[in-house]
Amino acid sequence: MSEEILINVTPQETRIAMIENGVMQELQIERSSSLGLVGNIYRGVVCRVLPGMQSAFVEIGLQRAAFLHAGDIQECAQPDSPRLIQSVLHEGQPLMVQVIKEPIGSKGARLTTQISIAGRFLVYLPQQDHIGVSQRIEQEAEREALKTRLLDLLPEQRGGGYIIRTMCETASDAELLADIDYLNKTWAYISDKSTSVPERSLIFQDLNLPMRVLRDVVCAESESVRVDSGETYQKLLDFAKLYAITAADKLVHYQGERPLFELYNIEQEIDKAMSRKVELKSGGYLIFDQTEALTTVDVNTGSFVSGKNLSDTIFKTNLEAAQAIARQLRLRNLGGIIIIDFIDMDEDTQRAAVLDELQKAVARDRARTGINGFTPLGLVEMTRKRTRESLAHTLCEPCSACKGRGELKTAQTVCYEILRELLRESRQFNARELRVLAAPKVIDMLSEEESQSLANLSDFIGKPISLQVEVGYTQEAFDIILM
Repeated sequence: MSEEILINVTPQETRIAMIENGVMQELQIERSSSLGLVGNIYRGVVCRVLPGMQSAFVEIGLQRAAFLHAGDIQECAQPDSPRLIQSVLHEGQPLMVQVIKEPIGSKGARLTTQISIAGRFLVYLPQQDHIGVSQRIEQEAEREALKTRLLDLLPEQRGGGYIIRTMCETASDAELLADIDYLNKTWAYISDKSTSVPERSLIFQDLNLPMRVLRDVVCAESESVRVDSGETYQKLLDFAKLYAITAADKLVHYQGERPLFELYNIEQEIDKAMSRKVELKSGGYLIFDQTEALTTVDVNTGSFVSGKNLSDTIFKTNLEAAQAIARQLRLRNLGGIIIIDFIDMDEDTQRAAVLDELQKAVARDRARTGINGFTPLGLVEMTRKRTRESLAHTLCEPCSACKGRGELKTAQTVCYEILRELLRESRQFNARELRVLAAPKVIDMLSEEESQSLANLSDFIGKPISLQVEVGYTQEAFDIILM
């Protein structure tokens, strides 16, 4: 599998597209006006403790207080001696915390007191002492070999624990030692600064998006990292030479005349990712609906009829849909609960094959996913870890006309609302004339199809009613002026 990473930089925002086998799989955006918070460490202050929910709210200097659950507190999460949150925290208490989830919608950031510092090959856990291994390394023998190798490199009187990342498999001893040294120096800096900064202040800010990608994403399968900014390219090159030497050779400064994202058709893919409907190559299609609580995906055969029979057509559509859904979840950064309504299949072997295809497709996703299989209603339940806003919520806002419903009242519905409002206003106020201001389509209907209704109402209330077109009004908006 070939992988390319494209980095588009402007003063306002940085966009990073990840391409696998010529197809964009993931898009990350970081804006200068709202930099990502995950990984940042703050000196916060507990503002409220909720024993009933075993959680607390902590002020860290953001617009909204952040959320801290007992399971994310070092003292409460000890397996041998767990403690209640009210015995550990109290209002006004200063606390060093780290952001593990961005503020999403109306919810504040989520915090932990269990600090972790990410390096290229290792994650340092200064408050713990165990050695862990990434779940993506599945072979037990390999996991044990990596643990042994790391322990041999660490001093006997080491402080803290480590998690071995997947890229550690290809790292040399010198690279691992450099990573250990970097992580220890970073923790020493954080510990020293945490005692001097005021409350509700930032102690440590994680790397910016391009450097995080270079640290966390670039691997042996990555062919190139193309950057269209000379300044960012130089910063990444300097960073790579110090902390990610194998990534330095993959960096390319793109200086072509055509915009980098336009050259790879990324802009077109972003527009498609905003659409509710996703076309499949076979002629089938998917419908994505994102709500506050969950995301639903509906699979349809559309114009696909090339199977041997109906059952075969449905099976092939579902197989293709499984791959497309996994890609769209990454591309749109959809998280939380996801319900997939595959087309009904009669055979258990077909259902198992579709589930297997979905499992294989999401295995390449860096976000943690879980698939629960088919429910009695024939739906597939799955979850995907949500750490930041979805692509749609990052790039879009609710429609001012429909207020996010996705639908508008018909012109006829608005006409009848206007007629009722005219009657109410005429009874409440003694005006000489009533004038209706509304959108062109509504005024057209009032003056044509509903002209008789308007005339009857005018006769009934004994006052003239005039109409005025307002081009700037949305279809649902109208005003009644008392003359």
